[in-house]
Amino acid sequence: MPDTLFHENEFDNGTSHPKIYSASLQPLLQSLLATLADIDFDYEKECERASRTAPDINNRIRALEKIKLRHRERREPYIQQLAVLQRRMMELKAG
Repeated sequence: MPDTLFHENEFDNGTSHPKIYSASLQPLLQSLLATLADIDFDYEKECERASRTAPDINNRIRALEKIKLRHRERREPYIQQLAVLQRRMMELKAG
């Protein structure tokens, strides 16, 4: 089991329950999470810009709805990849 990393749960009130992540899966996990964070940051910036620049409330609402839809569409493939990765990690932990 040389490719497995153990991480202590920092939010555990003093008790220690190690979490096991495969070293080969950790970079993918970090990459997926970083991509999602970037997408969320872009979403927030676009919402702020639309809120500032839309000429009236109806245009603002339509713009924000489009931004929200695009945000969901951009996130979905990464969320699916995270679900696959989570299943693989659980299989490794159980096996």
